[in-house]
Amino acid sequence: MQFTSERRLDDGVLEREFTLDEIPGILWTPASVSPPASEPVSASAPVPLILLGHPGGLGRMYPRLVDRARHSAAEGFASATIELPGSGDRPRSAVAEQARADLRRVLAAGEPVGDEIVDRLILPLVEQAVPEWRTTLDALLALPEIGGPVGYSGGVIAIGTRLAVVEPRISAAILFAGSFVPRALFEEARQVTIPLHVLLQWDDEGNDRQAALDLFDAFGSEEKTLHANMGGHTGVPRFAGDAAAQFLTRHLK
Repeated sequence: MQFTSERRLDDGVLEREFTLDEIPGILWTPASVSPPASEPVSASAPVPLILLGHPGGLGRMYPRLVDRARHSAAEGFASATIELPGSGDRPRSAVAEQARADLRRVLAAGEPVGDEIVDRLILPLVEQAVPEWRTTLDALLALPEIGGPVGYSGGVIAIGTRLAVVEPRISAAILFAGSFVPRALFEEARQVTIPLHVLLQWDDEGNDRQAALDLFDAFGSEEKTLHANMGGHTGVPRFAGDAAAQFLTRHLK
């Protein structure tokens, strides 16, 4: 992991951009474990970590990501995110680009989105993104200011589902239901056992509501909560975000 920039936000949160195997990312740490560079980090200071998932495009998503990170820092958590494969300045995939074009065409025509398009769009993304997240987690937990436990918060929900299955260091997850889910992931969902808090926008124009409900039903976790709100994809009310933050505070502290 190579840090490429560093700046202090007005609330004391330290924001550092990094690259790892040519993958760009951002790490935010609370002021309590982010002293000036001239001062050592206390060995007793490590804080829990939240991995911030998103649908791709760090530049476009930055305002929402930094807002989530600052709220997490206020609770004493570090937060980190990485760019998704094929997004931002990362190389494009011809298969994914064709799948996106097919998806836009089907949606514009008002036709149902078939499993074949969803598989072409999402499965390769999951297969590449999940190992990248795990490698990033290795590097983040090697930093002296970051310890466990670890939580995941965000989308793409298929990525969060796979991570919840294969990554034992993740103790709890907030999953954003706002993206298509391949049918193969429903079987994996039955293997998820960590506590879950799922956010669903009832009128999300780009989401299959019934598929999201079916996925929630498939999750094998004994503790799972579905928080559904009226409104479109970007209309998550502040109180819903507050409830999600309380969920992670309960499980990571």
